[in-house]
Amino acid sequence: MKTVTSFPRRVVEHPDIGIVMPDGCRLSARIWMPDDAAENPVPAILEHLPYRKRDGTTARDELTHPYFAGHGYACLRVDMRGNGDSDGLMEDEYAPQELRDACDVIAWAAAQPWCNGRVGMMGISWGGFNSLQVATLRPPALKAIITLCSTVDRYADDIHYKGGCLLNENLGWAANMLSYSSRPPDPALVGERWREMWLERLENTPFLAETWLSHQTRDAYWKHGSVCEDYAAIEAAVLSIGGWHDGYRNTISHLVTNLSAPAKGIVGPWIHKYPHFAAPLPAIGFLQEALRWWDRWLKDLDTGVEDDPAMRLWLMDSVRPAYWHPERPGRWIAEGQWPSPDISMRALHLTAWGLAETPSPFLRLVASPQDCGLATGEYFPFNFGPELPGDQRPDDALSVCFDGEALDEALDIVGAPSIELAFTPDRPQANLCVRLCDVHPDGASELISYGLLNLTHRASHESPEPLRPGASADATVVLDQCAYRVPAGHRLRIAISTSYWPAIWPSPQAASIELTAGTLALPVRPLAKGDGWRFEAPQAASAWQVEELRPPSSERRIERDLETGLVTVVVANDFGEVRDLDHGLVSGSRMSERWTIRPDDPLSARAEIWWEQTLGRGDWSVRTEARSAMRSDPEHFHLTARLDAWEDHATVFGRDFAASIPRRHL
Repeated sequence: MKTVTSFPRRVVEHPDIGIVMPDGCRLSARIWMPDDAAENPVPAILEHLPYRKRDGTTARDELTHPYFAGHGYACLRVDMRGNGDSDGLMEDEYAPQELRDACDVIAWAAAQPWCNGRVGMMGISWGGFNSLQVATLRPPALKAIITLCSTVDRYADDIHYKGGCLLNENLGWAANMLSYSSRPPDPALVGERWREMWLERLENTPFLAETWLSHQTRDAYWKHGSVCEDYAAIEAAVLSIGGWHDGYRNTISHLVTNLSAPAKGIVGPWIHKYPHFAAPLPAIGFLQEALRWWDRWLKDLDTGVEDDPAMRLWLMDSVRPAYWHPERPGRWIAEGQWPSPDISMRALHLTAWGLAETPSPFLRLVASPQDCGLATGEYFPFNFGPELPGDQRPDDALSVCFDGEALDEALDIVGAPSIELAFTPDRPQANLCVRLCDVHPDGASELISYGLLNLTHRASHESPEPLRPGASADATVVLDQCAYRVPAGHRLRIAISTSYWPAIWPSPQAASIELTAGTLALPVRPLAKGDGWRFEAPQAASAWQVEELRPPSSERRIERDLETGLVTVVVANDFGEVRDLDHGLVSGSRMSERWTIRPDDPLSARAEIWWEQTLGRGDWSVRTEARSAMRSDPEHFHLTARLDAWEDHATVFGRDFAASIPRRHL
């Protein structure tokens, strides 16, 4: 990545500008802008987050916002209320208050003398979500957004539920936010009232796992903020970006397909990162691409973005399975329209002999051990380390597999595969995981895409219905979007299991289903020859200047107790500790997770998560610990959590959380 230090306009930074909301709550904004913006007004770009501009997102902010400012924009990185250096309290993710605040910040920015009255909004993950959600509210000044690693459907395609299955990331993210929200503002910015603000936050911090687990179907809670409820409400131009190794890989297709506003999509091989510093490589010149978008919609410059292909996708080559890939070889393909008229659906049938062109009767029993799924990797990989799906053979061995013949020629799969299944269950509730794999000539199995379905949700996520044991039924499982080349000589595999630990929470009873028919719909594109698009090489502003006090490290392992049968996935991430060389704040973070289950007992499932946050400067220091846990019995989920805080090694706060929540078709 090339560091740029000279820009067309000189940049000035304001580390703490107060923006007062209509109810009197002061939000803290860090703003970069050209030094002559008062004489030559510029558009504004808003990023509105709970992740703390002072220490949380500083590394990526430093690379990005000064770059935009140097090219003629005012960039506002705003701490949401109840977070960082802002006043107030945060209730939940994407709460109505959060979205109203963003609209008020947009109106405030548009009215400033340094602004030309036009505003864009951008962000990755949380910021990508709320950019879309704010766009549906149509604040007058908002003309364009760039949304990365986001979703259009908070129930069906977020970290809470997938296919009606309970994602374990639901607990993981709640534990994460309990820790994130426990940190105080910086006394150097807010003064003596920092402690009062901190204690108020600690007293009112929710354990959001209870809230999210209380809404197990696609009800009004999830419809709020799900822009798929009314795509037509979005009038701002939308650039949607994602990565094939991220959990949010379907949004780009949904937006480009359904928006009537200008919309373009880009999907690379990346994990959950901005694509100018993402991996696996290749990264792209995201900031240059973003400037093309901003210049067109916020400055009325003819940058050609309207003529760009509807979708630009990194078509990944087959690689040897591994838990981390520094690079994914392949090529950029471009589709002028989306859905593409050049992509056709090829039908392959499940048969007693494997995947075949013609249907044939068969009977296969799917009854997976509870530890099937250990090769899945993280739901949305975040670290540059062993978090990707590994060789699928261990999970394939615990699944029912249908293999095709070795391919005579390479096959480009582009889009969302789906599979129709006919089955007979033995329990009123069962989960299915369907994986599409690339099987190498030596048997190595690389994950291409997968889909999940709670079979009680086969007809509706809003009104699930129990299965009738012994009665035949059918269901369609939609797999995630992908762009993948299967080489000649390799085989396709469909692997089907009734468990997928630790990705999803298990059924209350070990379930089995008898499969009697199945048809795979495979989206096939004519074989790409060469690159259909080229991006500029990555550029960025100067990196965050810090002193490293403790280096980061990452660990992921699987433990098996041969006496008890317990299988535990252990994840430990030390995010390190650094001192900001500008304002001197020291910040550090660590976490660990343990996901335990016994292969023969779904009710043995346990999760334990620990987080620590530290802040300090000189003689001042604070520390928080957040511990979260989950288990279940046949009727209830049981949640517990504990939040503790210390100032200068003295305990200042402690609180326990506990809830038992009835299982509803889960």
